[in-house]
Amino acid sequence: MFPDSFTFGLMKVRVRFAPSPTGGLHLGGVRTVLYNYLFARAHSGDFVLRIEDTDQNRFVAGAEQYIIDCLKWCGLDPDESPEKGGPYTPYRQSERKHLYADYAEKLINSGHAYYAFDTAEDLEKMRREFRRDDNTNPQYDHSIRGLMLNSLTLPPEKVAELMRNGTPYVIRIKMPADETITLTDMIRGQVSFDSSLVDDKVLLKADGMPTYHLAVVVDDYLMKITHAFRGEEWLPSAPVHVLLWEYLGWKEQMPKWAHLPLILKPDGNGKLSKRDGDRLGFPVFAMNWTDPKSGETTKGFREMGFLPQAFVNMLAMLGWNDGSGQEIFSLDELVHKFSIERVHKGGAKFDFEKAKWFNNQYIQHTDEAALVVLAKPYIDAELGAGNWDLGLLAKVIPLIKDRCTLLPDFWAQGHFFFTTPEIKEEATIKEKWNEQKQQFFTNWTAILSNINWAETEIETTFNEEVAKAGLKKGDVMLPFRIMLVGGKYGPGVFHIAAIIGKEETINRIKYITG
Repeated sequence: MFPDSFTFGLMKVRVRFAPSPTGGLHLGGVRTVLYNYLFARAHSGDFVLRIEDTDQNRFVAGAEQYIIDCLKWCGLDPDESPEKGGPYTPYRQSERKHLYADYAEKLINSGHAYYAFDTAEDLEKMRREFRRDDNTNPQYDHSIRGLMLNSLTLPPEKVAELMRNGTPYVIRIKMPADETITLTDMIRGQVSFDSSLVDDKVLLKADGMPTYHLAVVVDDYLMKITHAFRGEEWLPSAPVHVLLWEYLGWKEQMPKWAHLPLILKPDGNGKLSKRDGDRLGFPVFAMNWTDPKSGETTKGFREMGFLPQAFVNMLAMLGWNDGSGQEIFSLDELVHKFSIERVHKGGAKFDFEKAKWFNNQYIQHTDEAALVVLAKPYIDAELGAGNWDLGLLAKVIPLIKDRCTLLPDFWAQGHFFFTTPEIKEEATIKEKWNEQKQQFFTNWTAILSNINWAETEIETTFNEEVAKAGLKKGDVMLPFRIMLVGGKYGPGVFHIAAIIGKEETINRIKYITG
């Protein structure tokens, strides 16, 4: 771990998360946020949220606020954002549109970019005519641009005429041929690329909006970003970005790169996707996301019943560890111990059972008064707010929390304290039922009606009556549990009886015994 922010020169450490507002926030995106956040906090730096909304075709209403809400739930609030503002406003790329054209023109003037007037039909024709067995997806690159309609193939007067007439055009970077482009990655070391394998990416679209490639470089420069952490799927774009930093004259200010490993599907290779979550029955989004077009809701970790601290802790361990074997970290501990050098190069398989283990650990170590607050919405959802005793929940939580992995488990494991349960295991009682057991419960309920209602008194009379009836305690304990709970689970039966009260206990026994 680096000792302080001055390790990186005189510039203050500044990192950014720059999502596109196109839908739900994947857990891989939250992990990128987390690593940015931890690095910034560890070096007394700034964490910036910048919304990259230049692709208006993919823009989804509500997605930006959803991203902000997810970060708030996780406790990873940025220092600067569209919501908070900051010294480099605006923080939405669509509101910075006026900035990018000048930089694109600068690249044109230096010979590192060019105007391209090709229509969609022209591009489709190119892909069709240049398709070969060894090149099934031809790209607009150094080998093909000389055959297309652009300012490299047209005389200057024709280019001027097309522009005067308002002919739509894009600006493309002019990638060099046969050059090796290298960058030093904080995780992967030196990475090299063959420039001939990279196409001439569009930098400025026909609507005047920049593409990601131009905007990310310009904005990182203007916002003084010192470190750029992003998923390894962006590695193929890195040579374009490295050249843009160089061509725009900013090579000395280029941020240090770290391309994070993928989060992999649990049962195979490849990046974990929403489809994998749907197929295997777990969420991949931080919070519920409702598609405004289809109305379809995709469940998130929050709504499934994860604590944000457990979710963040689990994400930290997907691709990083401190080498000590420790797995449970508070956010402050992660800030203190996190080091980008200990992020793994290889992808990390997502394990939902392990994710639930983290949540269980946090539930066990959370203050019981706080658990009352966390569990209350799940009881409200079943019984209605105000229709049950909050004080009862405070008594119940210590009895059941060790059985709870997700927050809805507080209802699943404790519903019988709040309402008479459905008897799902009645057949278990009936298959070994006899007159001796019937008489035991008849005699015991009569005794229960007249005792001082306390756990020890209930158990004492139970044991005495078992002995009188000539039964083994186990012969009637399981039936009694099923009468109270509805199934073969739950905390101590005498404790349950003490809490639900005399009348309710007797009524549940009589429901089975008549």
